[in-house]
Parts: sequence; structure tokens; C-alpha cells
Amino acid sequence: MNGVLVDGGARTEPRRLDGRTRSLLLGGVVAAGLAILIALQIFASSRGFEGPLTSLFNDFAGTPKSASVPWAGLALAMVGLTNRQRVLALSSAVALDVVIAAIRYLAGGPLTVGNGAVIVLTAIGVYAGAKWQGEQRRSALMGVGLGALLIVATKFGDVWLHITILAGPQVLDQYVQLADHALGNPSWVMGEVVDALGSVGYGVLHWVYIELPVAAIVVALYQLRKGWPSHHLVRTFLLIGLVGPVFYILFPVVGPIFAFGADGNGFQVGDFWPSVVPFDLTPSAMPFDDATPRNCMPSLHTAWALAIFLHSRQGPWWLRWGGMFWLLCTLTATLGFGYHYGVDLIAGAVLTLTLESALRAPERGWGWFRLRLVASGAVLIAALLLSYRFLAVEIAEYPAVSAPLLLGVPALFAYGYWRTFYRDPSSPRSAHLSLSEDGPPAR
Repeated sequence: MNGVLVDGGARTEPRRLDGRTRSLLLGGVVAAGLAILIALQIFASSRGFEGPLTSLFNDFAGTPKSASVPWAGLALAMVGLTNRQRVLALSSAVALDVVIAAIRYLAGGPLTVGNGAVIVLTAIGVYAGAKWQGEQRRSALMGVGLGALLIVATKFGDVWLHITILAGPQVLDQYVQLADHALGNPSWVMGEVVDALGSVGYGVLHWVYIELPVAAIVVALYQLRKGWPSHHLVRTFLLIGLVGPVFYILFPVVGPIFAFGADGNGFQVGDFWPSVVPFDLTPSAMPFDDATPRNCMPSLHTAWALAIFLHSRQGPWWLRWGGMFWLLCTLTATLGFGYHYGVDLIAGAVLTLTLESALRAPERGWGWFRLRLVASGAVLIAALLLSYRFLAVEIAEYPAVSAPLLLGVPALFAYGYWRTFYRDPSSPRSAHLSLSEDGPPAR
């Protein structure tokens, strides 16, 4: 009997959907996505800010919002092409980018790139869908779909940040800052450290912080170098971007540099960050401006950087060191730039481990080993957010108790994740994990 080994036993391969059903499901997903984009565009236009369709149009014929994201999307599309097709696609994208960037610059616009990558990505999708057949068509469209989804997700995220402002006129920073006392106020500490690093250190950290997709694409392309494995970084990256922003609505927080620093536009508690640590045992929700996104809880930069770190573990030494470098620099930047509190980072890390527990090693199915991790992670995230909001005073007053709990319980969850997926590299279950990370063997 054909099957795969799961936790010491065998199970048959799951029944796959036929081509017609897959096409119908894909069509439904695309139609739903277009409907959402149109609805968001109408909403954005009515509120006076740029919508996703306008931003997509600018990627094609205007000034791209990001220079790196379009190229990251095209890089994903390269996975489904032959070497000859990759050379043709990349050279065409570069040529288009150079011409369009030159025209825009000479016309007085900014010197940036990205148009060529989006145009070629679209052309690959149209040509593959119309001309190619079988596995070639499937593989190409999968790459184009992931690349396009990455680009569209950033457009959705831009609109969502505006929605967080409208949904959260009051922010909970006073509670979060008070809870952060149990951890020694790491944002204030790292703010002083970043100041001490000078302009060079700040420049490196800033580049790492804003170019997180670059590191993600490097790791993803390594994983996808031999084809489409059952699990790879792009799946986790996109799921974090889908689930994480929901918490921005549930728990609106703007960050230390805004709520307690110089960037608060007159709404801040005071100009405290990073030199003076306030300690007020009477926290309350505070009204804030209509320009600053409520995008702190949880720290998605931490979540994404941790995902990069985890997925780099099965790579060569340079990839492992790169993943560690990106994680450490991202943690330093999120705190040292005053964008996040320490407790934000804890919630972001738990979010990543929870979603990774749901996605990793899909060959093993959904046994108790996975259900307990995902359920535990969901409960832990809820417990953290509730404690930040309703136990902030107690957390700050009793750091000897609260700090070990804030750090220790997530550490135990991380240990459970490690035991489940990494503990015994010689076990059959880890063989499936290795296959999902590194792709099928070369033919």
C-alpha cells in the first residue's frame, strides 16, 4: 500500500482534488480577491487615501510604492521556469525597469525601480495560462500566483494600516508600557544602544528593518531551488501577514516613540523615550492622532524575522548565519527605533510558532501532536494580550513573578515546538521535515 509514515504508523496519501475542482476553487479565490480589492479601493477613495488598485496601477505605469517587493514577486515566479525562460524574463524586466526609470527621472520623478518586474510577472502569467500545458503550466502559474499574492498582500496591508487608525481612535500604549517594566523596559534600553551605535549602525539596522522581504526571498529561493516542496517560507510569510494584522484592530498600540516620544504629534504622554522611563500605575486608553497606524501588537517584523530564522536552519552555514543576523538586527531595530515594546516581540514570536506548528511537515497530517501545539499557541496569545490589558499594574508591581512567566511560558511553548519538529533528526518524521524544507532530491 502506498502511504507515508506518520508518528510511527502508515497512512495512505490524501485524495487529491481533480483538475476541474481545483480550477473552480482557484477561480472562486481569484474572484473573491478581486471583489475585496475593489471594495478596499472604493473605501480608500472615499476616505482620501491611496487604494490597492491605484497602487497596483502605479506599479505598472507610475511610481512603484516599493522597489524590492515587485522584484521579490518576480523572483518567486522564476521557480516555475526553465533556465532559458528565467534569463529571458529577468533580462526583459531589467531592460524595462531601466527604460521606465530613466523616463520617470528625466520627467522629474523619483529614481526607483519595480515596473519592469511587475510587467514581466504579469506577462509570464498570461502567456503560461494561454500557451503552456501540463506540469509546465501548473508550475509556472504557481510561481506567478505566489509572486502576485506577495505584491497584492502589501497593497492590502497598506489599506489595513489606515483601517487600524479608524478602528482604534484610542490606543493602549500606557498598559503595554507598564507591562514592559517587568522586562526592564527593553525599548528604552535599546534606544540608548542604537544612539550609541551612531549613523553607520543606524543605517545598517534601518536597511535590515525595511528590506525584510530581501532576506525572505533569499531563504525562499534556496528552499525552492529544486521545485515546490510541501512547506516553504512563503507560506508562513503570507499567513503571518494575513492573521497578524487582525490583532491590530483588537489591541491598538502605536509604539514608544509615538506614545512616549518626540513623534507623537502632540498626542504623546510626554517626551520620555528613550531617556526617561515613566512609571504610572494608573494606565488608561488614550486618544491618538489620525495618521499613525496602530500596528504594534504583535510585532510582525519579529514574527517574519523569526520565520526567516526557522526556515534558514536547514540551509548551509551562510544561510543559517544570515537568518540569525537578520533576526538579531530586526529585534534590535524594532526596539531601538522605538517602534515596539518588549511584550510586542513576545506576542510576535508566539504567533510565528503557532502558525508554523499548523503548516510545518504537512505530510504528518493533523494528529494530536499538531492540534495541541496550535491550540496552546492560540490560548497563549490570548492570555498574553489579556494580561497586558487587564494585569498591567500587577505585572509591573511584581516583576520577580511576572517576568519569568512572560518569558518562561513562551519559552516552554517554543520547547514543545522544537521537540515536535526538531528533536530527533534521525527519526522518520524528521525525514519528511527535511524533504519539506529542502525540496525533492535532484534528478
